[in-house]
Amino acid sequence: MPSLDRRRFLRDAAATTALVSAGGLAAGVATPAQAAPSTAAATPTARRKGAVSFRWWGTAGWRVDIGDRTILVDPFLSRIDTGLFTGAFKTDTALTVRTDVIDPRVDRATTVLVTHTHWDHFMDVPYIAKRTGARVFGTLTAYHLGLAYGLPSTQLSAVKGGEVLDFGDHSVEVVGSLHSRNPSYSVAFPGVRVSPPPQPATIADLPEGDTLGYLLRVDGGPSVYFTGASDVAERNLTGLAPDVAMVAMQNATTTGDYLPRLLAGLDYPKVVVPVHYDNFETALQNPPPVAPTDRTRLNEMIAAVRRISPRSRVLVPEYETAYHF
Repeated sequence: MPSLDRRRFLRDAAATTALVSAGGLAAGVATPAQAAPSTAAATPTARRKGAVSFRWWGTAGWRVDIGDRTILVDPFLSRIDTGLFTGAFKTDTALTVRTDVIDPRVDRATTVLVTHTHWDHFMDVPYIAKRTGARVFGTLTAYHLGLAYGLPSTQLSAVKGGEVLDFGDHSVEVVGSLHSRNPSYSVAFPGVRVSPPPQPATIADLPEGDTLGYLLRVDGGPSVYFTGASDVAERNLTGLAPDVAMVAMQNATTTGDYLPRLLAGLDYPKVVVPVHYDNFETALQNPPPVAPTDRTRLNEMIAAVRRISPRSRVLVPEYETAYHF
């Protein structure tokens, strides 16, 4: 325990890292109504290869630019209408990749990190990988689904947690995680793919396929943990201690002590960024649309983070705004 306390003390004492500037950030919290395009300043070091920026693409999706490299996390830009937010959810909704939305935003990508293979995380990945030549990292299910879409095996890397991938000026540690459960204690579209299936046609053809988290460490820059679902295997978080955590909002209360276990496991990050709080079946326009019940949950999440980890700052992101931690 003393070593953990010392690490957290040294991290908190570092020179003005992740200072969030946003209207209404009193007591380190930006409320949904107050959240504005916000930045977090970091002190450059001699090792830094180039500027690092983080842009939220809604749901759990991110674009991270590190110098001349671009990492995408769960890029879902098509935002098709399944009826999920109107009470008329259609599990047979056709998978429709909107190239008109993707192409202007994805000019390049070197790496794609997939947390799990539900449609709102994976659907656009095969097209993006073919367009950019990016290498796709994900579970064995993601690997087999990639093959089903015609991606070559040389462009797909199956991971399961514990891997530390070295990219030179940054590294990615893969973390075994869990998917959230609905009020019936079930996971939507459960299952894995142990061999390449026929090419998926509907959202039900993309199962959860197990869930991962990713810790990005940038030389001379921040360490950032990405989640794609609101459950946690906290024992897998030991020693990660990221500066920033992208935390999926909990949609049901069936997972016990989700935020307390997650924040403690991550050693109480300096910045907590709520994700997966938006209505991801609407256009990618600010302010991010939030369903009334989800806005209540988001407010409750912000209050809970403030209570559990009072030293953490909460940054409520807006779409496509460049954040620098």
